[in-house]
Amino acid sequence: MEPVEVEGLDDNQRVVELAQGMVMGNPDAPITIVEFGDYQCPGCGQFAALVKPQIEQMYADNDQVKFVFYDFPLVTIHAYAFLAARASRCAADQDRYWDYHTALFRNQSTWSSSSTAPLGLFEDYAAELGLDEGEFSSCLRSDRHADVVTANMQLGTILGVPSTPTVLVGSGGNSRPLMNNSFQGIQEAVDELLAGLQGGTDEDGGE
Repeated sequence: MEPVEVEGLDDNQRVVELAQGMVMGNPDAPITIVEFGDYQCPGCGQFAALVKPQIEQMYADNDQVKFVFYDFPLVTIHAYAFLAARASRCAADQDRYWDYHTALFRNQSTWSSSSTAPLGLFEDYAAELGLDEGEFSSCLRSDRHADVVTANMQLGTILGVPSTPTVLVGSGGNSRPLMNNSFQGIQEAVDELLAGLQGGTDEDGGE
């Protein structure tokens, strides 16, 4: 229910290999919107409720843009954030990551105020989504995916992620953090990159 020892986390290149963001959209899209988030963070809950649906609606049919979520549980202040990150990946094992991701944020005020680890609540959310309850529970009550979540945390630390949610927008492996996490701020950054890609296409076509 907390970060684990993972060999190689002192090597930045190895961290990049071990960390795994969850992708929404075309995996090969040249433009990436990245969120480093914590399921127990109220600001991340607001981002999930207000901004993420707009991102999904705007770019759902745009093969040029993808959204990637990296776990960055703030374990010193959010006791259940690491467990929640693992739970979402247990749901991913059954191809229901984003549905479970949404359920965790939608029910954040309930499970985050639990006096004990909300294992039962997390299992309830899985059942509501029609997941195989035995398989999900076996995953949740183990250390499965703890290594990936830990690696994601280390990647965020290497990148200097100061808080959650931290949103970066970039292309070609170069990303920059946004000071404004509103949908407008994200859209402006994406539009700028799209214009650059379009400009490069026009130049190529004119040769």
